[in-house]
Amino acid sequence: MDKKNTTIGVLLLLVAFGSLFLTSRHAPQPAPAAPVAPDSPAASGPQPVTPAGPVLNAPVAPASSATFAALANDKAGETVTALGNDFIELRLTDFGGAIRDVAFKKYGAELNASDPFVFNAVHAAPILAFQFPGLDQNTRFQLVSASATEVVYRALFENRIEVTRRYILRAPGDTGGDPYRIRHETTFRNLTDQSAPLPNLVSLGTSALVGPSDTGLYLNVASYDGDKANVTDRSNLEGGGFSSWIGLSDGAPKASVERTEPVLWAAVKNQFFASLFTPEKPGTGVVVRRVELPPLPGSSHTNIGLTGDLRLDLPVLPANGIAAFAGDLYVGPKEYTRLATFSKNEDKVMQYDRYFFNRIFLSGYVAPFMNWLMNRTHDIVGNWGVAIVLMTILLKVVSLPFTLAASKSAKKMQKLHPLMQAVREKYKDNPQKMNQATMELFKEHRVNPMGGCIPILITIPLFIAFFAMLQGTAELRFQSFLWAHDLSAPDTVLRIFGLPLNIMPILMGATMIYQMKLTPSPTMDSTQAKIMQIMPIFFTLICYNFSCALALYSTVNGLFTIGQQLVVNKLTKDETPTPLGVPSGTGKGGKKIKNVTPKK
Repeated sequence: MDKKNTTIGVLLLLVAFGSLFLTSRHAPQPAPAAPVAPDSPAASGPQPVTPAGPVLNAPVAPASSATFAALANDKAGETVTALGNDFIELRLTDFGGAIRDVAFKKYGAELNASDPFVFNAVHAAPILAFQFPGLDQNTRFQLVSASATEVVYRALFENRIEVTRRYILRAPGDTGGDPYRIRHETTFRNLTDQSAPLPNLVSLGTSALVGPSDTGLYLNVASYDGDKANVTDRSNLEGGGFSSWIGLSDGAPKASVERTEPVLWAAVKNQFFASLFTPEKPGTGVVVRRVELPPLPGSSHTNIGLTGDLRLDLPVLPANGIAAFAGDLYVGPKEYTRLATFSKNEDKVMQYDRYFFNRIFLSGYVAPFMNWLMNRTHDIVGNWGVAIVLMTILLKVVSLPFTLAASKSAKKMQKLHPLMQAVREKYKDNPQKMNQATMELFKEHRVNPMGGCIPILITIPLFIAFFAMLQGTAELRFQSFLWAHDLSAPDTVLRIFGLPLNIMPILMGATMIYQMKLTPSPTMDSTQAKIMQIMPIFFTLICYNFSCALALYSTVNGLFTIGQQLVVNKLTKDETPTPLGVPSGTGKGGKKIKNVTPKK
């Protein structure tokens, strides 16, 4: 029975870590981003900027391709108006009457740099620009008014429809609402006595890689239909793949992918940041396209980003009538504790339960709790590395009664090993009697054969959930701890012949090896023993290029478990098992327990 439990536990671990490996072969490592912010970001109030000023325009688009969306070019005479608060600088352009880019004042473009990270700096279209012939990012709007918190644009479309666009940003120091959230309203006024169709496609912005080591694993367009989050990855447009190998698709790259579905919100995002629009009235679908961006410094692979559009559900504009759409735009970091306060499940943009193995290990419930716990711990100690250590210890303390019971059960199983071997030898030709005698032996000595699985069943969901949480936790970006300069990336201290030396995963593997030596495993055959010896090396290799925060969590978890096992091994009574052929005692009601073990 214990052999079977060990096998099941090993298989569960292999499935879990194999899934992690397949979905995250390369750990994203934040590095210097291609765009940089202007030298003097506005802190408050609108600031019109002429082309001669510090305007950050996208470079000329590369050669056009049927499979890529074109990049926006510099606009002659463009005027940029800036709104700012303590967290972001919002730069709006009169071309399209939309948001050209957003600078995050709390997040640097690169490690130890003063320039902020800029979202949508290089783009196919400004955020919330219309995608409609004659009314798009090339349409010139008039700046009607600007204040410390509001900008209003107006344009006349085909001399028959007046389009007014309003953007409202939370004022500096205002404690109401979220500082990364912008209120947007667009009003259409028909100046004629004929009905007219309205533009129903608006840009969500363009998401780019965060650095030369980013493989684009977390680059996608997501939307929420009221039940679940739906995701389109960059790979969905690249062509090829398994389906083309077996003839189910032609394997050709796609120019665009459109999903038709109810959309309560839609987002374009990378590993740490997102542009997320929540319309007042649900949309009807999203359109996703690839964008070929300028090469990143220090990178050898092509820089391919994604741009997304939200399809709106707007009626035909009646003669002399008025129509409008409005919503809230969040452009900022993927911070779960912030997104969880929104009303339409915007926190699902974190994708904690996207994959099957996340769902079977309940990551959708465990990961948010771990994120909350990590943030609350950080609020107390002020250091993210220390917060992870304390959070891990707290989780181990909470699960201590279960793991202690399991450790004691394993210790008892170790003492029963000689008796179990004798039972197997006696009934080796009669499996039914062997199982019956074994179960009687467990019952007589009050041993739970399933007790050894409990630590595995507790550890796996926590590890998987922590891994899922780290995929988009912007708070850990560029946060140092001990020798690690960035908890969201591997803790590479040096390179030997081009290979990285990462200390934390090596420590994790060492704790796993020592922990296995302390843990009783009396019923393993030689094959199982070899598998268990290889597993620490296997896990170390899989986790070697993951963020060091994950290895830190696992190392602390292993050290605590080692200490726990040392105590259990010392305190567990060294009881001698019942000699073979001698009844060990009586059962309930004084009834003598039948001896099922073979005689000498």
